[in-house]
Amino acid sequence: MTELRLILASASPARTKLLQDARIAHTVLVSDVDEDAVTARYGLTDPHDTALLLARAKAEAVAALPEAEGALVLGCDSVFELDGEPHGKPYEPEVARERIRRMSGRHGVLHTGHWLVDCRGTDPDGAGSGATVGAVASAGVFFAQLTEAEIEAYIATGEPLQVAGSFTIDGRGGAFIVRVDGDPHAVVGLSVSTLRRLLASAHVRITDLWEQQGQPRPL
Repeated sequence: MTELRLILASASPARTKLLQDARIAHTVLVSDVDEDAVTARYGLTDPHDTALLLARAKAEAVAALPEAEGALVLGCDSVFELDGEPHGKPYEPEVARERIRRMSGRHGVLHTGHWLVDCRGTDPDGAGSGATVGAVASAGVFFAQLTEAEIEAYIATGEPLQVAGSFTIDGRGGAFIVRVDGDPHAVVGLSVSTLRRLLASAHVRITDLWEQQGQPRPL
């Protein structure tokens, strides 16, 4: 039986750590997808659909690489929705500051898109399903009322600049989140239960990707 391989098409350390903590064997192969170019091309404004579109673009870009042959490729992307507007990575302190001030004492929805491509081949030896499937996991995020000093201190760490919505739940930003309605893994950036459902569409059990006792974790 051919060994199952899962490739995560994401540079996110949080997603990698989440899979490692769940003991799901995987490797990382980052796509070169230009997120701004993809969204500009399709002109999407709905945060839910944007998250799924970007996850698909990342998965398909990596699936097209020779290194992905015979593997399952998972792409993920997160978009934060506030007042019906999509918010990705702010990159600049000024943008993060404005967003965090708007979020303070309020709540929004974090959408994480997942897209799985089965690159194992559909011939008898490949045992692949040919599946290319996606789903979005969403969760409501409720924020505490932040002081200006807290906002400035958080921005100074640089943490909110490279993450969707300008916050994390698994880092310093977790101190400012008072409640999550939905799958908390979706807020981190990858829902393991959603991955389980997508793998089932490719006739793969998530338990088959669990690392065996004593097996070293992938670097």
